[in-house]
Amino acid sequence: MTPQDLEQLADKGISQEQIAKQLADFTNGFPYLKLEAAASLEKGVLNPSADEQNKYLSAWDAYCTSGKKVLKFVPASGAASRMFKNLFEFLDASYQIPSTPFEETFFDNINKFAFYEDLNSACLRLFDKDVMKLIEDAEYKKIVAVLLDADGLGYGLLPKGLLLFHSYPEGARTPLEEHLVEGAMYACNGDGTVDVHFTVSPEHRSMFESLVEDNAGIYAKRFGVKYNVSFSEQKSSTDTIAADMNNEPFRDKDGKLVFRPGGHGALIENLNDLEADVIFIKNIDNVVPDRLKGDTVQYKKLIAGILIDLQKQAFEYIKLLDSGKYSHDQIMEVLQFLRKKLFCKNPEVKNLEDAELIIYMKEKLNRPIRICGMVKNVGEPGGGPFLAYNSDGTISLQILESSQIDMNNPDAKAMFENGTFFNPVDLVCAVRDYKGNKFDLTKYVDPATGFISLKSKNGKELKALELPGLWNGAMSDWNTVFVEVPLSTFNPVKTVNDLLREQHQ
Repeated sequence: MTPQDLEQLADKGISQEQIAKQLADFTNGFPYLKLEAAASLEKGVLNPSADEQNKYLSAWDAYCTSGKKVLKFVPASGAASRMFKNLFEFLDASYQIPSTPFEETFFDNINKFAFYEDLNSACLRLFDKDVMKLIEDAEYKKIVAVLLDADGLGYGLLPKGLLLFHSYPEGARTPLEEHLVEGAMYACNGDGTVDVHFTVSPEHRSMFESLVEDNAGIYAKRFGVKYNVSFSEQKSSTDTIAADMNNEPFRDKDGKLVFRPGGHGALIENLNDLEADVIFIKNIDNVVPDRLKGDTVQYKKLIAGILIDLQKQAFEYIKLLDSGKYSHDQIMEVLQFLRKKLFCKNPEVKNLEDAELIIYMKEKLNRPIRICGMVKNVGEPGGGPFLAYNSDGTISLQILESSQIDMNNPDAKAMFENGTFFNPVDLVCAVRDYKGNKFDLTKYVDPATGFISLKSKNGKELKALELPGLWNGAMSDWNTVFVEVPLSTFNPVKTVNDLLREQHQ
């Protein structure tokens, strides 16, 4: 490490020990997780009956008026550039007329996009022609350039949260606004406040703040609530060092170390900084227009009711164990709760002395809880729910990405390919202990669950290190419960043409 390197590390708040550990991760890689089974309705995914649903929905309504603080957490820094990958390719193509099915679909339906009016105005401003006239004159690339470039709408440079997604009679809405609306529907505190926190990139923060300033009042009036909207940025100290193909630090042409954002797993730090009792987590692009929000709201409340119910029971059992006054039957009851309700199994439990068993149960009960909605697997890419072995030998429910599974192991590969559910990122979390103290969420991360990916900079290949993902390894040591939610609650926008799906029209 040169003096310049040390200065760079100090600026970022990263220690030499962290760098040494990250370089070792490049050399050693990450171990695959040992699986017991894919989670299913038979193993670890709940499907509550109508009566149970009503009980949980009532429990959530009661909790919201209990004086506890509920918050909605939305990772929103993701760039929209991937949404427009096909259109960027069209701009670079040698041909001028839309030729692929994607390009043809985009132009055939261009007036159905919520951003159409803005696009039309920008085309008139820049070319004195509206969109339809440019199409008539076969100037398709001009339209795409206006949509993507900075002197037009700049959509190719913005995060998804700031794009117009849905049309309404009174005007189009961005995903940020849809999340404000959702918050009023299921995450309103007893005093009428709705707390929403967005993680954003530094260069776009002021645009997010302006959008909230201009629009939060409209929705506050409509729903009779008061919004507390806050923002944070991924911390520089969570960036990871890039490595070359020999696992040495990658340097730019000036000899400076190259760092990269540590992936969404870094957001466990942002989550840890928030003051709340219950936190909903949902991706920025998974929103629908108001006419389809019914299922989303009902199932958000449902998984939150299940969370409250399980937390209440866990707290009672911890207090019982703390008191030292319990019978053998009560110990067995607590053990069954851990196994049957929190899906945490210990193959060695029969070999534990009574005192060891009590310590084990207290440790497993006294940790953050998350309830995760899971949808039926319909071939969408993404992680899935599994029963997996932990480093302490216990088995619990985990959300895993394909990179954490050994695809050379036929049994593990079959579990991954035949899994009946996948993860739509629909979480609700309880982050305080039974005494009301906040858990330090950074203590529940499994550091052995990172990812290594190949990238390039200035034409040279580099290795990038992603921290354990937010809902993967960063929450590995939480108590986790999976609940089946309908596919109607999962409507992500991965490409611009996804906005033409019926669910976004």
